[in-house]
Amino acid sequence: MGKPTKIRWRGWPLMVTVLALVGAACASSTASTTTTAAPAAATTTAAVVAAPKVTKVAVAAPEEPVDFGWNQQGVEGAQAAAAAAGIEVEVAGGLGYDAPTQTLRQLAETADLIFAHASGFGDAAKEVALETGVPVVVYSSPDAREPGVAAFVGTSAEEGGYLAGILAAETTMTGTLGIVISADDFNWNRHSGGFVAGACSVNPSIDILLVQIGEAAYGDVEGGTRVTESVIAGGADVILGNGDGSSFGMIRAVETADAPAGADKVWFIDVIGNKTSVDTENVLLSSILWDFGPTYLQAIKDVDAGTFGDSNYVLNLETGGIALLKTDNIPGPLWDQLETAKAGIIDGSIEVPAAETRAEVEALIGCGS
Repeated sequence: MGKPTKIRWRGWPLMVTVLALVGAACASSTASTTTTAAPAAATTTAAVVAAPKVTKVAVAAPEEPVDFGWNQQGVEGAQAAAAAAGIEVEVAGGLGYDAPTQTLRQLAETADLIFAHASGFGDAAKEVALETGVPVVVYSSPDAREPGVAAFVGTSAEEGGYLAGILAAETTMTGTLGIVISADDFNWNRHSGGFVAGACSVNPSIDILLVQIGEAAYGDVEGGTRVTESVIAGGADVILGNGDGSSFGMIRAVETADAPAGADKVWFIDVIGNKTSVDTENVLLSSILWDFGPTYLQAIKDVDAGTFGDSNYVLNLETGGIALLKTDNIPGPLWDQLETAKAGIIDGSIEVPAAETRAEVEALIGCGS
């Protein structure tokens, strides 16, 4: 694989084209750096100031970081953590979903910590860590954790899904909600299961339609449009879209749809990123946000402290790694209701199911009837 090049941000029309193709492509790596921290001033006693153990991190992502989702949030989290630590960061994007072992080895030649930002990268990343001595953060399994070698990032995505479900149930005019997933994905199922539980807490009689685009249709924009249109035709006027790049197709379907009978508009709830800046038709009701920055920064500190891999990491409501996006489309009293539910989840008075498979999500639909 060639030498990484700088990320070039594209305009909106081009972005959709790139995202439609990226699922089948294995693009070349990209790179960016931040300024290293200024060296400590020398003292009259010639005291030795120990240099931090981590001077550069690298992040490897399966798609280009222009999706306002998994890839972009992971890269931006790594960049934010590196900036906060005053160190460099190298970005390798568009690597595809097969294990990029050679690229990880190349990153390990100059980086002191690697964020292997895809569940399919886990085994290869740990193998490279054992070979090179460069620790890795992985998403494959909690069992991958090994002191000094690997740590796992888990996500309580169901907590954000629960809040989104309350929001959707309080917003719908048809009494029917839609869930579109791009794959039978662990995180998408966590979102979706929490969403069902949250909606059922408001209305046990609510109807929920769950449709999957494909086996691994993360970047399938056209598929996102097609499947979302079918859910709207089924009466859904609020859609939870779990898709990465395919979410742009979902939004397109929402923007162009005729509202189903009983509704005057169709709303979209996104996941992971914030698409407010490209929401030209004002259909974005909210998004289940993920923020990797604090976790990545903690990983850097743990490597420096010699405690990396002693425990795993988690994104959740309590740590701020998971949050619900507040938009102008959410009325104040409804937001207060969501804040109350958030507090209940954090203090444990509200228990949210953690569905891991599509079958488990489907079992929750119907609100236990």
